[in-house]
Amino acid sequence: MNSKIGSNFMKKMQTHVKCRGKFYPRTNESIRRTQVPDDKVPWHVEWAEYSPVMYTAPHLLRTSGELPDWADPEDFGSVHPKWNAVDVNINRKSHMGVYEVHFNKPRNPQGRTGLQGRGCLGRWGPNHAADPIVTRWKTAKGENGASKILTHLKTSMPILQFVAIKRKDCGEWAIPGGMVDPGEDSTSTLLREFLEEALNIEETSAVEERRSIVNQVSRFFRDIAIRQLIHSGYVDDPRNTDNAWMETIAFNFHQPSENADNCLPSLKAGSDAAEAVWVDICHTNSLYASHSDFLEAVAILRGAHW
Repeated sequence: MNSKIGSNFMKKMQTHVKCRGKFYPRTNESIRRTQVPDDKVPWHVEWAEYSPVMYTAPHLLRTSGELPDWADPEDFGSVHPKWNAVDVNINRKSHMGVYEVHFNKPRNPQGRTGLQGRGCLGRWGPNHAADPIVTRWKTAKGENGASKILTHLKTSMPILQFVAIKRKDCGEWAIPGGMVDPGEDSTSTLLREFLEEALNIEETSAVEERRSIVNQVSRFFRDIAIRQLIHSGYVDDPRNTDNAWMETIAFNFHQPSENADNCLPSLKAGSDAAEAVWVDICHTNSLYASHSDFLEAVAILRGAHW
């Protein structure tokens, strides 16, 4: 990872903000977080009065039938999870290093959030995701018919575009991405989520067309010349709690301007996405979780307008 990118991003991540809102998301404001001031976020700071509400979403407290394979039981009972390790096919390691375990519950490595339990996250401890940031230069046809990269009027820097999706669950714009399935490596997740959310591969019924799309995107994602790691670690996600949190690995896949038209098929929203479009990267982008920070890092990497 570019040192400038890493330093800039981690500086922003030193104190999480989005997971310290007044209410926990997806609860119709019925679950209120304890308000945690900046100076009380670190666990090493004494706060004897801290006693936040315990909340785990009802769909994760199923009393009959089996839980989905992406969810832990609420009470482990006689089961002993292997914290900070790969537990059978569940990765309980953190990109942040070794996290604390307090009364057999993992502690958020970034500190207090004002809520105990898992919230709506499936796993106690780290919940791993992968985010593919697919970019291209914004271009227009010149007088001679050749494409030219457009620059921003104020900064005179080239304009970068990224593939954005509109999430169905919250209506916010985001980078297409999702959770790493049990036993799945993050590289496979990057490909799968992009195919599902930005290209609607699940609804592509023609076998030959489906195979062609998968092969085309797979070649693009495997090209190490256009791939750059942007972030591997904690994400300031509004779903985070004291005992469960989001982590991701984010890669930028950049389309070379000379063959951008041939890199990917046309976008088509699918899976958890309501829309999938190319969007200009700019500091005014309002995006889900830490996604704006990812885009700023990509703009710095590519020398683009921000």
